[in-house]
Amino acid sequence: MNLLGWGKAFSGRTVLEKVDFKVREGEILVLIGASGSGKSTLLQIMNQLLVQDYGRVLFAGRDVAEFELVALRRQMGYVIQSAGLFMHWTVLRNVMTVPLLLGWEKKRAREAAMLQLEAVGLPVAHFAQLYPHELSGGQAQRVGVARALAGNPPVLLMDEPFGALDPITRESLQQLLLSLQQQQKKTIVFVTHDMDEALRLGDRILLLQEGRVAQCATPLEILTSPANDFVRRFVGEADLGLRLLAQVKVKACMQKSDKRFEGHGEALTSESSLKEALSRFIALGVEELPVVNEAGEAVGMLALVDVLAWSRR
Repeated sequence: MNLLGWGKAFSGRTVLEKVDFKVREGEILVLIGASGSGKSTLLQIMNQLLVQDYGRVLFAGRDVAEFELVALRRQMGYVIQSAGLFMHWTVLRNVMTVPLLLGWEKKRAREAAMLQLEAVGLPVAHFAQLYPHELSGGQAQRVGVARALAGNPPVLLMDEPFGALDPITRESLQQLLLSLQQQQKKTIVFVTHDMDEALRLGDRILLLQEGRVAQCATPLEILTSPANDFVRRFVGEADLGLRLLAQVKVKACMQKSDKRFEGHGEALTSESSLKEALSRFIALGVEELPVVNEAGEAVGMLALVDVLAWSRR
């Protein structure tokens, strides 16, 4: 999807100005900025819930103005903060909504809905016949994600979907999204106001400053090469060290070894971040920890001194 030099104003007040960027196929692009910077407006222009005042929006190589609006929006799953479930329908019927609107046979729609419910960690046997009021906030958001994916859209638009949830639920849903992305390879545009969430989820981050693109880059580039003072302040200089450690995996700093270690209970995984490793070192009061892969096999050792050395680079 390309957004070419376009803008938007409401009642004479400019909300977005000369916005120009491309969303790459299969990436998670995170939109972030201060309140009122135009994040949600930008998202709504992508599927033409709002129409830009000037400029072009290209989807699949075509101007979105050439699409019939309903057909365009059905190619873009949409997830909002409140989940927006139909309260008088069961969970399964909610998730079947888009496939049925696409004209799928009921059996096919049901199978697709059941598949996505399982994918988001809501076993059909327990959750399919529940109603939204019987769900927790996190469960409702999982249903919202399943519904958005059930019609197999190539693009998923997410407007602060986890913003109202408690930290533990929010973290679990962030991990869910990353796992789903590994499996389904969607193109995702994700709006948040939380920099740590943006750094964790984004393949790239687009930071808006008063309706303009301040910088669009990878998380590591945003942290190490901020485009200007605004980006530097938004990232948070006081938290820069920990945020950098969160971008680097244990396997990048460990000393490789296939030596067996007794009791892997305190071992780090090679895919953990250095930030997680530092927290473990402090909690345990140790200076060295074994590292295992996802299969639990010994692959190396990580020393606290190596983590600290990397942080000073």
